[in-house]
Amino acid sequence: MEFSSPVDMRSVASSLQTPPPSGHTLLINHPNSVHYTPRNRQPAAFDSGGILRSYSIMLQCCTSQRSFLEGKSVHARLIRSNVEPDVHLWDCLVNFYSKCSLVDYARNLLDEMPQRDVVAWTSLISGYVLENKGREGVRMVYEMQKEGIQPNGFTLAAGLKACGICLDLSIGRQLHGQVIKLQFLSDLFVGSSLVDLYVKCGEVELAEKLFFGLPQHNAVSWNVLLNGYARMGDEKKVVSLYSQIMEFETRLNKHTLSIVLKCCACSGDVRQGRVVHCLVVKTGLDIDEYLGCALIDVYSKSGLVDDSCKIFARMEERDVAVWSAMISCFDQQGFDVEAVELFRKMNHAGVKPNQFTMASIASVACQITSEKFCASVHAFILKSGFAMENTLGNSVMNMYMKNGAVQDGCMVFNELMDTDTISWNTLLSGFHSGRNCEEGLRIFRQMLIENFTPNKYTFISILRSCTSLMASSYGTQIHAHILKNGLDKDSFVGTALVDMYTSCSLMENALLVFDRMKERDVFSWTVIITAYAKADQGEEAIRTYKQMQRESVLPNEFTLASCLRACSNLAALDTGRQLHSQTIKSGHSDAYVSTALTDMYVKCGCIRDAEAVFEGSTSRDIVFWNTMICGFSQHGYGQKALNLFQYMMDEGIKPDNVTFIGVLSACGHAGLLDAGKKYFDSLECVYGITPTIEHYACMVGILGRGGRLDEVESFINEMTLVPDISIWQTVLATCRKLGNIDVAERVSEKLFKMEPLMDSAYVLLANAYASSKRWNDVARIRRMMSNHRVKKEPGCSWIEISGQVHVFLSQDISHPCSKEIYLKLRELNQEMVLSGYVPETEFLHIE
Repeated sequence: MEFSSPVDMRSVASSLQTPPPSGHTLLINHPNSVHYTPRNRQPAAFDSGGILRSYSIMLQCCTSQRSFLEGKSVHARLIRSNVEPDVHLWDCLVNFYSKCSLVDYARNLLDEMPQRDVVAWTSLISGYVLENKGREGVRMVYEMQKEGIQPNGFTLAAGLKACGICLDLSIGRQLHGQVIKLQFLSDLFVGSSLVDLYVKCGEVELAEKLFFGLPQHNAVSWNVLLNGYARMGDEKKVVSLYSQIMEFETRLNKHTLSIVLKCCACSGDVRQGRVVHCLVVKTGLDIDEYLGCALIDVYSKSGLVDDSCKIFARMEERDVAVWSAMISCFDQQGFDVEAVELFRKMNHAGVKPNQFTMASIASVACQITSEKFCASVHAFILKSGFAMENTLGNSVMNMYMKNGAVQDGCMVFNELMDTDTISWNTLLSGFHSGRNCEEGLRIFRQMLIENFTPNKYTFISILRSCTSLMASSYGTQIHAHILKNGLDKDSFVGTALVDMYTSCSLMENALLVFDRMKERDVFSWTVIITAYAKADQGEEAIRTYKQMQRESVLPNEFTLASCLRACSNLAALDTGRQLHSQTIKSGHSDAYVSTALTDMYVKCGCIRDAEAVFEGSTSRDIVFWNTMICGFSQHGYGQKALNLFQYMMDEGIKPDNVTFIGVLSACGHAGLLDAGKKYFDSLECVYGITPTIEHYACMVGILGRGGRLDEVESFINEMTLVPDISIWQTVLATCRKLGNIDVAERVSEKLFKMEPLMDSAYVLLANAYASSKRWNDVARIRRMMSNHRVKKEPGCSWIEISGQVHVFLSQDISHPCSKEIYLKLRELNQEMVLSGYVPETEFLHIE
């Protein structure tokens, strides 16, 4: 219906010999008022000079050039004339208004037509399709057929496109039946429209079956099918279809190749991407902006920044999309400085950024972590007049949240033109930890009130807030929402739930969630193992780790470190050595794992092995240094601990309060009273560390070991902190060692008042009396314990056999092999008695 040849509108208009008659009223200001009100109208036979043809040519020219004002002017001249339009001219008018996005005008003209034909109906349906008004287009198809007008191929193609827009598969199937009935299936245009309909309605397999049943294919029909699988995320199918395109020897266009390249980028198939790139070069296709963006994206997603830069450098013309793609590439691969520099070059080149460009720059600002840079990015966005729509607004909000500027992020959220679930999730991300966690709970509640549907990222975010708050009651309510939304099987949500429950010491709930998870990755296993290790349930931590290995899940450095912590608590040396070998085999030898290994060997009494791990490590943080210093101190190597501290200072490592706990303990074990005083005095004045109660306790221990009990009391009286139980326990232990009963009694009274049921105070006082052979007082303390129902925590022994730790208490019969164990103990005891090593009076009695 379009006249594509260039036509001089003025020459055509001058050929019209009939002047506009007087006595006509023109109403063309409203789509409901485009009609004629002539007093006298000339018959069509009057058009002897080809006036109707001239009007048709001008309207077709206006349609092809989308010249809306000129077309309305032609229409106005026609209305003022005394010419009666024929069917062809009516069709031209309807087509003009339909193609110029004025379908309401076109519909009114259709209603004015004395005889409506299939051409006019098809033009109107196509106009609705262009305006994405699929439902109206489908209704026009129904009204046309109701008038008994049989559709042609163009009508059916337009109707199928209208069904695809409104996803009306039912009407689409009926049109498919008409296509077959009227034998239009061989029409490539109609066939492509059918394939497009089924693709958009999710019937991709049916679309493929229909596609390969078509008698012929072209690039357009191939692209329709490729786009369908690309939208579904089936990148492998796209690549497979691309291979078939090559077999059919179909002429490839840039759109086809760009679809394949996008799928290669999403799937990370850089090899296939290179094949397509080679084909582009081989066929001589110019790498324009569209194809260049796709190639840059392929190499960017695969981490090949240099290849992306080469593509960018070879492109002669670069629009904003190309610049944005390259900036996004730098952003995704962590080249923050390069991204900012490229943005500056883009501005100097006179290319105005769009919202996607600024979203990438905001993402770069997240990594630069500069409040000044964030503020400048936001200022540039506002100055450039960008509206805070979702994509850009969410990026700017995320920029502030990642940099800790929560208030600024909230301000951006309030300025968003329209919020979505991503906006709420970004807002929640600023309230995972710190003092404002409770605000996250309020935000989540408001999100539900405003009828936004949370997704898995929403739940992960709010569960992190619950974890920081240890709010188990709120966490269980979130769990109920997760079950309601059917996300309980998601591995990431499950891991967040497990972490929340373990942080709240609800191991039963955590295990219940863990056992129901379909996919348990290394992170979920590590959360459970870490929880057991923190709860001093080392046996369960090791058992869970072995179960993890049986399920072929490879540990990471955090898994191994948590298992080593469990071995440290159990002093399970054999299991710890096995874990050590696994760390070497897996290559996890960072400071985090090395620190855990050193701590394990220290706790197991293997100080030389701990020292070997320390010396063999290339990266040492302050925690690693502290572990080794405290390890030397605990095992009585005071001078080694002090030498290591000096070595740490020479390395430029700044000590913290834990460092000085180890240093002061080393001074106490080595009897270095003066050195201990010097280090304690230097805490605040030299290193700027405020002494904690642990430092005071260490200093009390140093004075006590030096026999300076008088100085201990004066030191305590001069403390800036209120003495706690640990201070008085240290003093009581010193009194026992020095045999000072008077001070021991005063101190024990303080302890009894502070913690009446603390067994260690009674035991220390009883031992002090025993050291002075005051047995009556010892008996009195034991009676006090009995009267107050204070029980001494029993000691235990354990042995590790085949990787399993067996724990035994005094008079313990809970072990499944207790009978056999005690029988063997009797045999061994009897042999020792018979050999004279043990007196018969000390023979083992088991009830």
